[in-house]
Amino acid sequence: MPTNGGGRVVAGLRSPALRHVLTHLVTPLLMCLGMGLAYLGAFATPEPNHLPVAVVGTGPETKVFAQTVKDEAGDALDVRTVATRPEAVALLRSRDITGAYAPGRAPELLVATASSDMGALSVEKVFTPVAARQGEPLKITDVAPTVRDDPTGQGLFFLLVALSIGSYASVAALGAAGAALPLRIRSLLAVGVSGVVSAIGALLAGPVFHLAHHDLAGVWGMGWLYSAGILFIGVGLHTFLKRWTTLAMMVLFVMLNFTSSGGLFRPELQNGFFGTLHAFWNGAGFVEGVRGLLYFDGDGLSGAAGTLVVWLLAGLLLTAVAGAAERARARRAVPGSEPAPEAAAAAPAPAPDEEAEEELEESVAV
Repeated sequence: MPTNGGGRVVAGLRSPALRHVLTHLVTPLLMCLGMGLAYLGAFATPEPNHLPVAVVGTGPETKVFAQTVKDEAGDALDVRTVATRPEAVALLRSRDITGAYAPGRAPELLVATASSDMGALSVEKVFTPVAARQGEPLKITDVAPTVRDDPTGQGLFFLLVALSIGSYASVAALGAAGAALPLRIRSLLAVGVSGVVSAIGALLAGPVFHLAHHDLAGVWGMGWLYSAGILFIGVGLHTFLKRWTTLAMMVLFVMLNFTSSGGLFRPELQNGFFGTLHAFWNGAGFVEGVRGLLYFDGDGLSGAAGTLVVWLLAGLLLTAVAGAAERARARRAVPGSEPAPEAAAAAPAPAPDEEAEEELEESVAV
């Protein structure tokens, strides 16, 4: 009996079903590792890293004071001097600096919490002790406050999360359940789904949670560009990666995307890796574009929209390459013949197979 029992255990370990389960466990385990590395690497220890600040004033005393602050802070701060308070306000509203300190009998710290609540707090921590050494209370002036419904300014980050989940989860449906459809039909569906996802985002940002008190149409447009880019990249990748598309989408649009978006911490509060990604990743383009639209009179909107357009074009190019690959596979499957587009479009779609169902389940689970 023990021998037979041992034999059954060995046979069970060698069974195709067990290998199938273990193969599917690779994806969540890699997600666990990747999410841990990405989130802890980006958010665990936020600290100033060349945080741009300004000292207001002219003359040698101001320059000496600014240099002293720089020497004490080291690489944490990039300190410049500006001649007047209006010049400092203009730099804050263009998001070129995070804070501006005006020394004197009534020291004042200028911040823009709509740009980064955590950045404003970091600047306050730097200059509050400086004012205390002068024996004067520090006056803090917010030149770009957030709306009352989003006091920390982090609502845009969670809007990004909602749009991202709606977009990359839809990729599994379009790629797996819609695999029998011609690519042009899947592409049209991607356009429609991105429009619906962005409309949901606009609804959440406007009437539901009141993150956007104006320019809601612009928020919807940015959301559409963002969502469409993700969907087309996912549709194109699915042709080549199949069930591994979910993992690829998680890496691109969660692990590297949320962490570099600037929605929780500006790049000046993160390490150089995520700060570099912030310059061109699509999540950062959405967050910074909508932030500029809602709080900074459209400052930086064109550059952010351009970033999203580049990602969308990359998705369209990848989808075109996927279409060529699918046509080549169809020709190899039926030597000497090429299926007519009309026939392919009219053919009834088969029921999703087990692999497609598993892929959908994996996508929903994450």
